Amino acid sequence: MTVVAVRPRSPRQTRTFAGTTTRVKAARLDWVLMAAAAALLTIGALLVWSATSARGGLPTDDPNGYIKKHLVNIAIGVVLGVMVAATDHRWVRILAPLVYVASIVGLLLVLVMGVTINGSRSWIQLGGMSIQPAEFAKLAVVIGMALLVAERTEGSLRTTEVGSRDVLGMLAIAGVPAALILLQPDLGTMLVLSATVFGVIAVSGARRTWLLGLFVGAVVAATLAVKLHVLKAYQLDRFMAFTNPDLDPRGAGYNTTQARIAIGNGGIFGQGLFGGSQTKSGFVPEQHTDFIFTVAGEELGLVGSAVLIALLGVVLWRALRIAMGADDLFGRVAAAGIACWFGFQAFQNIGMCLGIMPVTGVPLPLVSYGGSSMFASLMALGLLQNIHLRSGEGIGVARSRVHRSRF
Repeated sequence: MTVVAVRPRSPRQTRTFAGTTTRVKAARLDWVLMAAAAALLTIGALLVWSATSARGGLPTDDPNGYIKKHLVNIAIGVVLGVMVAATDHRWVRILAPLVYVASIVGLLLVLVMGVTINGSRSWIQLGGMSIQPAEFAKLAVVIGMALLVAERTEGSLRTTEVGSRDVLGMLAIAGVPAALILLQPDLGTMLVLSATVFGVIAVSGARRTWLLGLFVGAVVAATLAVKLHVLKAYQLDRFMAFTNPDLDPRGAGYNTTQARIAIGNGGIFGQGLFGGSQTKSGFVPEQHTDFIFTVAGEELGLVGSAVLIALLGVVLWRALRIAMGADDLFGRVAAAGIACWFGFQAFQNIGMCLGIMPVTGVPLPLVSYGGSSMFASLMALGLLQNIHLRSGEGIGVARSRVHRSRF
């Protein structure tokens, strides 16, 4: 029997190995996605600062109170996103049901002990922080639906085509939080969630007849909601003001009218950061949250607004790229679901500022002020990085970069 002696690594070799491992992990990250997200966070912080520096609002009446709190929210969100990105992908799938159950519990607590703001009972007050569980429900629904379709198709003899039972299961997963959100009522979040669910079902491989049926069903449901007076009076007023803001210029149409004026004031290059007349005067309500795009339009102009939209487009492009490169069905469906979520929510937010979509009160992802929205968005970006890190594309990029760094 031959005994082979293995000499232990020297401290220098250990440090070299650890450094190489760190470089490999860093190289596997989607740096384009990170750069676009960082740029959006930076621009958003400046816009929030501009929209709130000329007015009070916080209990301390600190003119910089909002931006300080916004930066804290970003820091917490980044930590949450890093934790999601660093979690082993097997644990992501194991924890997915717990995340879904936690979101349902949060939505139930809103109905029991929630705080009503702007006609919607959507927030839970925890000391000096307000939590909006509906924001986390978007992420929970995406990963819940992705897990269901993945568990039913992976490792079996079935094809990747999703059957009727799978579609019904995904609709059931989305239906519970959707019903609770409607009870708040939060129409804006409901619209975003509906578009996200439709996108996830489409990407998962469902038949076109299902997609057509869901679309027709949504149209019928919306028509019945209006005919049967299911919607609140203020919600109907917002839809009427969307079609014609002049019907109630000082009421439901006020937001849309002032938003258009603010964006129109910006022109091509804008009035300069912190120099918007409408923004400084506070004519646009909720300008640091739902109408944050009007600050960009007025102070950064058409060029700055186009840059902001382009950065959002880069985030969507990278999300879809990650979905295409995912090695498993769970990663592909989850990444595509996040892309649908961000894409429709951004379209809804910017559209209501431009007057091409009804005012429903949804934040602009990664830009608007708001803790729950920021936390959920950065956790979603962390999940995208998690999927990318274990994909074939991410591993190939890492090997190529580490190989080049040796020469």
